[in-house]
Amino acid sequence: MKPFPIEPGDTIGVVAPASAPPDMARFRAGIAQLERRGYRVELSRSAFAESGYLSGTDGERLDELNGFLRRDDIKMLMAVRGGYGCLRLLPHLDYEAARAHPKLLVGYSDITALHLALLRYADLPGISGPMIAVDWPDLDSASEALFWAIAQGETCDSLAGPSGEILRPVREGTAEGTLLGGNLSTIVRLLGTSYLPSFENAILFVEDVGEPPYRIDAMLAQLRLAGAFDKLGGLVLGGFTRWQPESDKTCASPSPGEIFREYFAEAGFPVAEGLVYGHFPVKNSLPVGGRARLQVISGMAQLSLVEPIVSPPL
Repeated sequence: MKPFPIEPGDTIGVVAPASAPPDMARFRAGIAQLERRGYRVELSRSAFAESGYLSGTDGERLDELNGFLRRDDIKMLMAVRGGYGCLRLLPHLDYEAARAHPKLLVGYSDITALHLALLRYADLPGISGPMIAVDWPDLDSASEALFWAIAQGETCDSLAGPSGEILRPVREGTAEGTLLGGNLSTIVRLLGTSYLPSFENAILFVEDVGEPPYRIDAMLAQLRLAGAFDKLGGLVLGGFTRWQPESDKTCASPSPGEIFREYFAEAGFPVAEGLVYGHFPVKNSLPVGGRARLQVISGMAQLSLVEPIVSPPL
């Protein structure tokens, strides 16, 4: 079963499976924005008692997430923010409940771990999209429109960017398959575990923040050595922000774009860059687990969502 589309009047459950909101005023503003759009917003915790870099103990975060996964009246789960912590929860998620009561989980960054694990063990798609304390307080209209379009079951001829931005070709070809991806460093941390879905014929999208070029290079090398690229259908490169070295001694370092070309200019699958997706305000939302098509020809690239990730309403 796919999740049903979200509609005004439905209830959104707020989850903080990673780090706590850095600014409670923005967190409250994000909730107010969703309520103004006609959604009911429910919290299971009145406060997030920080436990170091986590938004609570593992038990508190699991109880919150699993509690919402088990409820039919919650139509969507939306993360407060990313940060760190989701990896610690994967062995204890209620995957049976996620399969029995399907609902979209929305978030990005560290939430990538939950998206991929839920897809692997519950066949549950999600949306790599805006988070309550980070994006919703001042989400631009174009990014918001794209998010609701995907959440309400629309397909899309161009998933490049919310304002009509276009992809740039790196390696020509055509692929159709499951759209997988999210934060690159989180994906790499799942290598060698049972929580990473198969990359066979998949279209992978990636982004990251604060990773210097040598670390991006190392992560791509690790994926390649692990065989992740052997059966990949296609690859779409999003935003890699705040990568510039702080020291002048490393100013000769190649840019992420140059590294990507070293790895993928001769890839055996289509590759495109310029996806407006990452750790910045105006960005695309992407359906993790949706079926997509990537077409890359000379001078043009297009990523399309060919099937909705939600079921039609009864």
